[in-house]
Amino acid sequence: MNTAEFTSLTEELLSKSTTQQNLSTSMLVEKALSRNEGVLSSTGALQVETGKYTGRSPKDKFIVAEESVKDKIDWGSVNQPIDEGRFNKLYKKVVEYLTKKDEVFVFQGYAGADKAFQLPLQVINEYAWHNLFARQLFIRPNEGELNSFVSDFQVISAPGFQADPEVDGTNSETFIIVSFEKRVVLIGGTEYAGEIKKSIFSVMNFLLPEQDILSMHCSANVGQEGDVALFFGLSGTGKTTLSADPNRRLIGDDEHGWANNGVFNIEGGCYAKCINLSQGKEPQIWNAIRFGTVLENVVSDNKTRVVDYSNTTLTENTRAAYPIDAIPNVITPSVAGHPNTIIFLTADASGVLPPISKLTKDQAMYHFLSGYTSKLAGTERGVTSPQATFSTCFGSPFLPLPAVRYAEMLGERIAQHDVDVYLVNTGWSGGEYGVGKRMDLPHTRSMVQAALEGELRSIDTVKDPIFGLHIPTQCPGVPDHVLQPKKTWSDAHAYDVKAKELAGKFRKNFKKFTNVSEEIKNAGPTI
Repeated sequence: MNTAEFTSLTEELLSKSTTQQNLSTSMLVEKALSRNEGVLSSTGALQVETGKYTGRSPKDKFIVAEESVKDKIDWGSVNQPIDEGRFNKLYKKVVEYLTKKDEVFVFQGYAGADKAFQLPLQVINEYAWHNLFARQLFIRPNEGELNSFVSDFQVISAPGFQADPEVDGTNSETFIIVSFEKRVVLIGGTEYAGEIKKSIFSVMNFLLPEQDILSMHCSANVGQEGDVALFFGLSGTGKTTLSADPNRRLIGDDEHGWANNGVFNIEGGCYAKCINLSQGKEPQIWNAIRFGTVLENVVSDNKTRVVDYSNTTLTENTRAAYPIDAIPNVITPSVAGHPNTIIFLTADASGVLPPISKLTKDQAMYHFLSGYTSKLAGTERGVTSPQATFSTCFGSPFLPLPAVRYAEMLGERIAQHDVDVYLVNTGWSGGEYGVGKRMDLPHTRSMVQAALEGELRSIDTVKDPIFGLHIPTQCPGVPDHVLQPKKTWSDAHAYDVKAKELAGKFRKNFKKFTNVSEEIKNAGPTI
C-alpha cells in the first residue's frame, strides 16, 4: 500500500459527518458521559477504567521494518520488527473498523513546546475520553494554528479492535505499531491511554536526535535566576515530587528535548501517578484533579464519588492526566535555557549508595546508561521483594536508537555547558529495605536545594572506595554522618557485603555496552 492509498483511507474516515474534530474539553467530557465511558468524581474529574490492561504492554510494541529506518533502529526485545505488508493490512482493517463506528474523535496539536522543533500530530480515537486524554497531554493549538494545521504524524487508537496474532503477526490481540515512513502509530486491543502518550515519546526519541536534539525522559524546572535543572529517575524515585518546588517554575514533569538553544517540554500536560495521593504531600497534583482531568482506574464511593487514592482494587498504577497549566508556577511556553544542574534519582533498596554524590562526566554517562533503581514490592505483578533494576537512559522502553547515541549526546552537552551532575539516593539508609529506613525527605530536599544553588561546588568530597562516587563531607541542613552511608549502618561488615553485591550487579548489567570508551566503563564500581 503506497502513501496515497494510506491518505485516501484516512480521508474517508475524517470526512464522515459523525467524525468529531477538535472538540472542547467540556464537549469531550459530555460525550464521554453520554456514551457511558466514565463518571464524574466529586471534584469534577472524569473517572474511567481501562479494563484488562492497566499499564503499558511492552511485549506488544513494534516498529515497521522499513528500508529508511531498518539500519538505524536498535532491534531487540524493546524494538520488535514487524513486516511492512502485515502492517499495511492491519492498518486497513483498523481504519475500516473505525469508519463503521457511530462516532470517531480527532485531536490536532503538537509535541514539542519549542516551535522550531514541534511535531504537528493528529490523534484519532474510538473513545471520547481517549481524545480528552490526548487534548490534555499534548500541546493545544490556538484557533489561528488550527486554521492552517497540517499533521506530520498521526496516532490511530481503536481499543475495541483486536488483532489475530496468527494472521496479523502480533504477539497478542494488542498492538502498538510505529511506521516512520507512513508517519503513523497504530494502537489496538488496549484501553490504557498511556500508550498514546508514550508512543509519541518513542517517535520523538527517534526524530529529535536526527536533528541533533537530545530527547530525555526527565522532569525539568527553572529557578528565579533562570537556572535550569533536570531530574532523571524511574518510577518511585521522587522525580515528580522533587521537581515540584514552590521556589522554582515547572517546565515539565516527564519528557524533554535539549536543543542548541536550551531545553523544552515535549508535552502540554502531566500524567501523574496518584496512588496514595494526599493533599498534604503533593498539593499541586491534588488540586489539579478537577473538571477536565482524566482519572484512570481509581476507585471512588458509589454515592459520593469521593476518590479513595489508597484503594488498589483495580491497579497500583492509578493515574491523573491534566494540562500543565492546571499546576501553579509553571513556565509558559515550556522552554528554557541550558541546564546548570542535572540530578539522577535512584531509590536504592540496598541502602548502600550515598544520599548525594557528585559525578564526573564519565560517571554521569555510566550512570545514565545504567539507569539504576530498585523495583519495590507491589509495583509490578510478581514482585514480592525489592529487586535491582536497570533501565537504560532512565527510559529504555522508549528508545528506538542505540542507547550509546543518547549517552554520547548527553556527555557532549555536559562538557559544553559545564553542567553539574549529581546522583541522589532517595532509597534506604542505615540498612537495606526492611532493616534501615527510607531517606528523610526534608534531608533529600536540602541536598537537592544545595546542589541547585551551587552550594556543593566548593565543599570537599571523599571518594567512595567501592562505587568511586565523590561524596560531599557537608551539606546545609543535613547531619554530616548521613552523607556517608557506611556510617549509618550499625554493622559495617554487613554494609560492605551489600555494597559489593550491588557493585557486582552494576558491572554485570554494564557488560552489554560493548561500544563505549574505557573511560566510561571504568567510571563505575571498582569491585
